[in-house]
Amino acid sequence: MWARLVVAVEGSMPRASRSGFLRASGAGGAGRRQQRPASSAEVPLKKTPLFDFHKAQDGKMVNFAGWSMPVQYKDSHIVSHMHTREHCSIFDVSHMLQTKVHGKDRVKFMESLVVADVAELKNNQGTLSLFTNEKGGIIDDLIVTKTDQGYLYVVSNAGCAEKDSVLMKVRLAEFKAAGLDVDLEFLDEALIAVQGPSMSRVLQEGLKDDLNKLTFMTSTISTVFGVPDCRITRCGYTGEDGVEISVSRLRAVELTEKLLANREVKLAGLAARDSLRLEAGLCLYGNDIDETTTPVEATLVWTIGKRRRQLKDFPGAEIIVPQIKAKTSRKRVGLVSTGPPVRQHTPILSPDGKVIGEVTSGCPSPCLKKNVAMGYVDSAFAKNGTDIQVEVRKKAVPAVVSRMPFVPTNYYMG
Repeated sequence: MWARLVVAVEGSMPRASRSGFLRASGAGGAGRRQQRPASSAEVPLKKTPLFDFHKAQDGKMVNFAGWSMPVQYKDSHIVSHMHTREHCSIFDVSHMLQTKVHGKDRVKFMESLVVADVAELKNNQGTLSLFTNEKGGIIDDLIVTKTDQGYLYVVSNAGCAEKDSVLMKVRLAEFKAAGLDVDLEFLDEALIAVQGPSMSRVLQEGLKDDLNKLTFMTSTISTVFGVPDCRITRCGYTGEDGVEISVSRLRAVELTEKLLANREVKLAGLAARDSLRLEAGLCLYGNDIDETTTPVEATLVWTIGKRRRQLKDFPGAEIIVPQIKAKTSRKRVGLVSTGPPVRQHTPILSPDGKVIGEVTSGCPSPCLKKNVAMGYVDSAFAKNGTDIQVEVRKKAVPAVVSRMPFVPTNYYMG
C-alpha cells in the first residue's frame, strides 16, 4: 500500500540515503510539502507505542506526517534495505489509520467510498483499493479486509488520516440518517510490519497455526509469541513476503523484542521502506498519486472491480470508467537511468528535449545499482523500452521507460 512518506531529514543521513526516500505517506503519504520538526509553538509530534524503544535502539527520529518516526538505526539505509531483501526486517507502521467498519450495511457503506468490489471478497481476504472523489481523483489508497468476525478491517495512510476519518464520518452520518446499519471504530493499536524472505520461518516459531495457509492479502487472528489477539495480514510495502501485525499497544514492544531475538531480524526505518517500495513499483500517496490523478492515469485500473465498472456506482465513476477505454493523455511509468540520481519533480524530456512529464519518486536502487524512478509522461511516450531523457542539474540524461516492479516481487501465493 500500500502508503506513504513526506519528511525533511536533516543532519547525519548520507547523501545517497536521502535519495527519493521520505516523501510522505504507510503504510504509509502526507503530500508534497516537506515537513519540518515541530517548534515549541507548534503541535507536538505524535508518538507510536514503540517511540521509547526506537530511541533506546538509537533510531534517528524525524517528523513524518506529524509523527516522530525512525528514519534509520545504526545500520545505514543501504544495509537495512539489503537486509530486508535478503533476510527480514521490522518496520513500525503504527502511525497508519486502522479502522473497523461494523453493521449489516458495512459492505454497502465501504463500496460507497471506494472502487473495490468488497462484496466479492471471501472471508479474511483483503484488497488494495482507493478512496476517490467525484472528479475521479484519488483521495487515498487503503487496504480493505473482509473479516469473518463481522466487520471490515481498513488500513489507510498516516498522512491522510484526518481527511480519511472525516470522509468516513460524513458518509456514516448519511447512512445513519437513511436508517442503515453501520458503525465505525477507529483503533488505537500498534501495527508492525515484518518483511523479508525469512519472515515466514521467523514468525512460524511463535505461531501454532500453519503460516503456509495464510496467503498474500489474507488475514487471521492469532497468538504470536505468547501475545494474544494479534491480527496478522500477509501483505506489506516492500515487494517481499511479509505480514503486518496489529497488536495491543501495551504489548507492542514485547512482541517486537521477541521477534528481534532471532538473528535474522533487524529494525528498519523509513529510508529503507521508501527505497524498497520504489524498487517494487508501489505508489506513495502525495508523490505518485493524489487528488489530481485518476486510477487510469496512475495505471491502477486493476483496483476497480468489474462489477463496479459496470454499475458505475463509486465516486468519480462517470469520469474514471470512460477513461479505461478512451485512454488518458498521461500515464504513470517506470524509468531507469544511470549517472546522477533522479529525484521528485525532475523534468522528463522527449529525445528532442521537449518536456513530456515529471518524476514523482526516484532514488538509486541498492539492488540494481542504477537509478529507478516513476513519473507521469505523455501517453505517446509511455510504452516500455521507449528512450527518453531526464533533466538532472540542468543537463539531459538518457533514460528508458521500464516495466515495474523494477525488482521482482516475492509475495507468497501459496
